[in-house]
Amino acid sequence: MFNWIEKIAKYLVNDLFGVNPESHLSEALNFFIYDTTKILILLFIIIFLMGIVNSYFPIDKVRNYLSRKKLYGLEYLMASLFGVVTPFCSCSSVPLFIGFVKGGIPLGVTFAFLVTSPLVNEVAIGLFIGLFGVKMTAIYVISGVLLGTISGVILQKLKLERHLTPWVKQVLENAQREQDTFIAEKQTFKQRLPIIWQEVLKIIKGVVPYVVVGIAIGGLMHGYIPEGFFEQYMSKDNLFAVPMATILAVPMYSNASGILPVVQVLVAKGIPIGTAIAFMMGVVGLSFPEAMLLKKVMTLKLIGIFFGVVTLCIIISGYIFNLIL
Repeated sequence: MFNWIEKIAKYLVNDLFGVNPESHLSEALNFFIYDTTKILILLFIIIFLMGIVNSYFPIDKVRNYLSRKKLYGLEYLMASLFGVVTPFCSCSSVPLFIGFVKGGIPLGVTFAFLVTSPLVNEVAIGLFIGLFGVKMTAIYVISGVLLGTISGVILQKLKLERHLTPWVKQVLENAQREQDTFIAEKQTFKQRLPIIWQEVLKIIKGVVPYVVVGIAIGGLMHGYIPEGFFEQYMSKDNLFAVPMATILAVPMYSNASGILPVVQVLVAKGIPIGTAIAFMMGVVGLSFPEAMLLKKVMTLKLIGIFFGVVTLCIIISGYIFNLIL
């Protein structure tokens, strides 16, 4: 869907500016241009669509329904499964996360999506089948969905809404006021568009600095940290290989399709499959750039809790994989 951005990035970096395509600088710049453009486009589209949805559907009723209705955890599973069909990396999932929060979806449910979306998607599934077979793929998909669902439930139980930033609370208040105006004045869709568009621009303006800084960090890491650097810490004789692989994976920002070939190489070199998959989940599910983007909507404490819960779940999954495979 975004191949055209990749072509433009390569033209700008390699043809127009003459940067050597084989250099680390080329990788970093291509990554920065591609991801920044992609995420800003996603932000515009998703926040605009959520603005339209919010203008017609009562936010408070949606929020109350999902918060009070006894769905027996299905809302977390549904959010996690929705994450499977959205082919986004951890940073690209943040715009949808903001849209969910703006729409009044409970925080734990949005976290279930945020965890699963980068871990499991149709592209990764196709590659996983080709690299490791159907059985391994099934285990990987189920574990990814369960990881998102369980993380969402745990985070919801902690009642972390108070740790959202004032910016998010202001966005929610604005959305509620707009909706009240739409309903009270019975405005047509054409009349609503200017107000929706103004709110989209306001949100984008607030998020852009975090996007640029976050992706810049990701670009530097993507271009300059060698993939083989971490292999020495993942040997099967190391009892702490799984947690070390998970923690050391955080700087290696990539999406699932980009890191899967690396996982295949690690397994071929004798790294246990659970350790390799924990490394992959750490790469795609947690990253410094993602933390930078989330800083706009979460306090540092909430980011720390979110990363901590997901890290713990990934480590447990890695040990389970090593035991059963």
